[in-house]
Amino acid sequence: MTELAQSSNASSGLRRFFWLLAPLLVLAIAIIWVAAADPLRSFNNGAPPVEAITFERTVLNDGGIQVQVRAGGSEDMTVAQVQVDDAYWDFAMTPSGPLARGSTAWIDIPYPWVLGEAHRVKLMTNTGATFEHEIAVAVHTPVATQRQLLQQAVVGAIVGILPVAIGLMFYPAMRNMGTSGMGFVLALTVGLLAFLLVDMTLEALELAAESAPLFQGPAMVILAALATFLILMGISRRGGRPEGLALAFYIAFGIGLHNFGEGLAIGAAFAAGSAGLGTFLVLGFAIHNVTEGIGIAAPIVRQKPPLWAFGALTLVAGAPAVFGMWIGSLAYGSQWSALALGVGAGAILQVIVEVSAFFLRSSGGRGPSWLSPPVLSGFLVGVAFMYVTAAAIKV
Repeated sequence: MTELAQSSNASSGLRRFFWLLAPLLVLAIAIIWVAAADPLRSFNNGAPPVEAITFERTVLNDGGIQVQVRAGGSEDMTVAQVQVDDAYWDFAMTPSGPLARGSTAWIDIPYPWVLGEAHRVKLMTNTGATFEHEIAVAVHTPVATQRQLLQQAVVGAIVGILPVAIGLMFYPAMRNMGTSGMGFVLALTVGLLAFLLVDMTLEALELAAESAPLFQGPAMVILAALATFLILMGISRRGGRPEGLALAFYIAFGIGLHNFGEGLAIGAAFAAGSAGLGTFLVLGFAIHNVTEGIGIAAPIVRQKPPLWAFGALTLVAGAPAVFGMWIGSLAYGSQWSALALGVGAGAILQVIVEVSAFFLRSSGGRGPSWLSPPVLSGFLVGVAFMYVTAAAIKV
């Protein structure tokens, strides 16, 4: 009987494998037939193929202008001519030859660009289609030298690490708060996180619109945010609902992803030549981020965590701004920035859910409700403060 059962199980397994493999084989055969027979050939009326080029990076150096482009046409594309400021220029393309859909290439143009001036680059394909890219302010693109990276690290620390540390310094004063004060602080945390969620989502969608169509930017952002939210919720609930120091680290992690996006913006501003704008952004971001430290400290006001925990929370929340600055100034890409911000939005949403749940558990039906004056005012103050300070960094 045992041998008969094993034989039956083996036979059943083979049948399941066959019915799993059969649809895939039919699909592969259909794809091969369509590619070989080209049944849509009869619909060809001689119209030129659809062509699309996205400019992803611009590098200005002593040798001229270099642009990285990504093709998105229905067929292979060939860049035939290049204009800079309405004048035709020689160019070299790496790799040379036609650009397949989704492929990238660097176009090197030995153009004597002028510091501080605006320039317009126009590419023309062999079908006559043109694609333009504007360089608003021409400056040398930063290179990855030790001195340059150190300077950016200092700025990133001022933007991310310093304001978070200042916010955490409110921890001793927060420990003496009563029930209403604690409700105010937790609601303040939810308010500032809610603003960060909206701000990151809108910025991610804006960057997604600038990326190549094949990346399906808006869908990529939403799916990345949803996947991040579900993964972090699964991790956080694996050992029960996070509280205290664990919840503080989740808040720090979500804020750290947000600060990474801010670092990208500042690094891109410096790379684009907006040195004065970059300094203005640094001051605005520093003031804007002080409340983040208060939000991180909120779950631990009833505890006495070790001193190292404050340093770790500061680095988790603030250090990503440094890495964002490096990437933003040296290897900025709109699609990858949109993806990073989408991940950050999902992390922020997870933190909002956990902080709200922590508030409900801590009140236990005896503390203030969401519509009580202390809690409602805390939420509104958090949103209002982030909104007003964000006005200083929106240009």
